[in-house]
Amino acid sequence: MHEAQPSQTAVMAAAARAAHLVVDREPFIFRDTAAASLLGGLAEEIIGYHRAHGDHLILSGTRVQVTARSHYTERRLAEMARDGVEQYVVLGAGLDTFAYRPGPAGRVRIFEVDHPATQRWKRGLLAAAGIPHPDGLTFVPVDFETDDLTPALSAAGFDPSRPALVSWLGVSMYLTRDAIDATLATVRRFASGTELVMEYALPAGLRDERGSAYADFALPAAAERGEPWLAFFTPGELSAALEGHGLETAEHVRQADSVDSALWHRSDALRPADLCRLVRAVVSAR
Repeated sequence: MHEAQPSQTAVMAAAARAAHLVVDREPFIFRDTAAASLLGGLAEEIIGYHRAHGDHLILSGTRVQVTARSHYTERRLAEMARDGVEQYVVLGAGLDTFAYRPGPAGRVRIFEVDHPATQRWKRGLLAAAGIPHPDGLTFVPVDFETDDLTPALSAAGFDPSRPALVSWLGVSMYLTRDAIDATLATVRRFASGTELVMEYALPAGLRDERGSAYADFALPAAAERGEPWLAFFTPGELSAALEGHGLETAEHVRQADSVDSALWHRSDALRPADLCRLVRAVVSAR
C-alpha cells in the first residue's frame, strides 16, 4: 500500500465478495451485503467485469477464495462469541466489512489493524458511502514490516489478558518471514485460548491443478501491481513455526473443506482450489 495508491488487492477482494451475490447462483457461500456500498463508484465497474467474464478462472477463483475464507472465519467467530469471547482482531483488514454488517458484530469489540494509508483510504470510502462508524470498532494503524503490534493494540483498548479471535486473511503471502514471525510472537502474548485463523499460500509442489493454474495467472499479476507474493508454507512448516511461537495447531483447512460440503453442489463456475489454505491455531496455556 503506497501513500497515493490504494491496495488493488483490497479492492479486488471486496469487489469479489460483492460480485458473488449478483454473479453467482445460490447457495451463496458468504453474504457480504456491505461491500458494494463501501466500494461506491468502483463497484459498478468491477462487478460489471465479473458479470461479463465471471467464469474466468481468476475471477471465479477469487470469488471462491474471499467468500470461503470469510465464511469459515466468521462462523468460528460466532461460535466463540456464543462462548463469551468479546474481542475480534482483524489483521490486515483492508476493506473487510464485518463491523458494518448486522449480526454478531454487535456482540464483540472489533479492532481493525492495517497500514495507516490503507485506513485513511477506507475511512474516506466509508464517509463517501455514508456508512457510520459502528460502536465497538477501533482502527489500529500498523505497518507489519516495521511497527510493533502489541503497544498499538494496547493503546487502542485491546485487553491481552482476555481471549480473542484473530483473523489474518489474505495477508501472510505478501509479507516477509520476519514480519510473519513478529506477528506470531505478538499473538503468542495474548490470553490463553485466543485463536488465530491465518490464510497461507502453498508452495508450487503442493498445489492441485486448479490452484496451480490460478497461481500462474495471479502471482505475476500481483507482482506487476507492486504486491508480490513473498511467503509460502507447507502445512508442516507452518505448524512448526506456530509451535515455535507457542501456538498449537488445531487444524489446517483446504478451501474445499472450509464451508459445508453442500455449498459445492453448484450450477455456476465456483469450484474450490488448493492454492491457499487456512490454519486455525490456539494460544497455549503458559
